[in-house]
Amino acid sequence: MAGLCSVPPEILAPAANETLELALGSWVLLNCTVRWAAAEPCQPDPAWSKDGQWLGRDSSQDTAWFAQNGSEQLLATVLQLNLTHDTDFGVFSCWVSNATATFTLRRVEAAGHVPAVLAALLVLVLLVLLAGLYVRCRLSLLLWYRNRYGELEINDGKLYDAYVSHAPAPDDRKFVHFIVKPQLENRYGYKLFLDEQNILPNSEPSADLIMNVSRCRRLIVVLSIAYLEQEWCNSSFREGLWRLLELSKKPIFIIFESQYREITHPAISLLKQHRHIITLLVWRAGSMTPSSDFWKELCLALPRKVSFQGTMGDPQTQLQEDKDPMLILHSSYLDSSGDLSPEGDLGTGLRGYVFGSPRPPPRIRGAPTASAAGVAGDTQLRDSHRPEIDVSDLGSRNYGARTDFYCLVTEDDI
Repeated sequence: MAGLCSVPPEILAPAANETLELALGSWVLLNCTVRWAAAEPCQPDPAWSKDGQWLGRDSSQDTAWFAQNGSEQLLATVLQLNLTHDTDFGVFSCWVSNATATFTLRRVEAAGHVPAVLAALLVLVLLVLLAGLYVRCRLSLLLWYRNRYGELEINDGKLYDAYVSHAPAPDDRKFVHFIVKPQLENRYGYKLFLDEQNILPNSEPSADLIMNVSRCRRLIVVLSIAYLEQEWCNSSFREGLWRLLELSKKPIFIIFESQYREITHPAISLLKQHRHIITLLVWRAGSMTPSSDFWKELCLALPRKVSFQGTMGDPQTQLQEDKDPMLILHSSYLDSSGDLSPEGDLGTGLRGYVFGSPRPPPRIRGAPTASAAGVAGDTQLRDSHRPEIDVSDLGSRNYGARTDFYCLVTEDDI
């Protein structure tokens, strides 16, 4: 080794003693760089040792050069190691004159592929379970969120929740009256307006259709083969669809899976193209169960229902203490012989006797006219003291509160 310098060389790299954690089978380069003044009459000779044992001179690669200003000299010595055995790890020291730098090599276990593969499989299984859970419970979650945070459609002047249009075919009538109507009205509390007439005669909406649809929040069309045989469906279904979109927002079309494969009508392809502005539902073999996806999708397309705790039927009727005959189990209206208007409680007025009012006294043949006049006068006097009956809310009552009006009859019974 050359003579010692009066000033020890300055170690540039490493800045401090380093500790490296490496896996078995890897390789590493240990770089030791020093700097000293060019005026020093010495030439440092680098050397390496492992665990206190000197290594050979040929174990490292040394490079010396002058700095740009020529006043300093630099020396870099590099030791290359292949860590193939446990004995290759240890403490390596770089000696340059009086300066020393130390590298400590420690072995670490390499990460195996088995834990990574197991973690990837676990993540994949978790994603598959989440996807299956989303597909299975998506409608239930959407329905719960809509019923809790959805927009309320109340105080909008509507009397019905949905206008149901269907063909007068026997199968369509049974489907609407004995499946759709009991399920939506009795189970979910919706109020429906049923119509089996041609809703678009001559491709133009009639005045009755405009009036009835305007009283409903949604439009439901049972699009069966019998329904598609109507003239307006064959001639101008596209124009009729735009008419329906003007009358009701996002109408609901119900098709039957058994007929879906047989229908080659262009109306089906037109509805598929406009799924973003209409709701197309398919009645399948498993749709009969109340928990099927069909009813969930239908309820999502219908307005959100408001539940009133502690009331039966229309809450307005309960608050006004009105004696609605449809809400009374034992009432005297069944004995009334008055002819009610076929248009309902409103329109042409009440015909016959008001529900719950006493009958007039029967006329006795041969009784004096004066007696009859006296009885009529007393009746008018009592009526003059009776408060005026308010019938302003009869048209909006919820007649779906009773669930015992549905029965199966045959043609012979009729």
